[in-house]
Amino acid sequence: MPKQILIRPVLTEKSTKLTDKRNIYTFVVGRNTNKLEIKKAVEDMFNVAVERVNTALMPGKPKTRSTRTTIVRGRKAAYKKAFVTLAPGETIDIFGEVR
Repeated sequence: MPKQILIRPVLTEKSTKLTDKRNIYTFVVGRNTNKLEIKKAVEDMFNVAVERVNTALMPGKPKTRSTRTTIVRGRKAAYKKAFVTLAPGETIDIFGEVR
């Protein structure tokens, strides 16, 4: 089974501000990937020059919901985030062509 490197982009208010001000794009990546693999995957997929990659392991969080008869307790899975800094003048079109 091939290793899944880039899972999805993170589209939050904070990540959008990072993209606009510092040219940093945020992705959810596979937990066992390293910075070199992330850099190569972004460069190959989006055809851009990557300057730097920073990663962060985000911990899982407990979640609860109430049903009619009981309270269901569970846990949201942990994941890894990558902050990819692109070279000046480079951009990634995450949304593609929107009509």
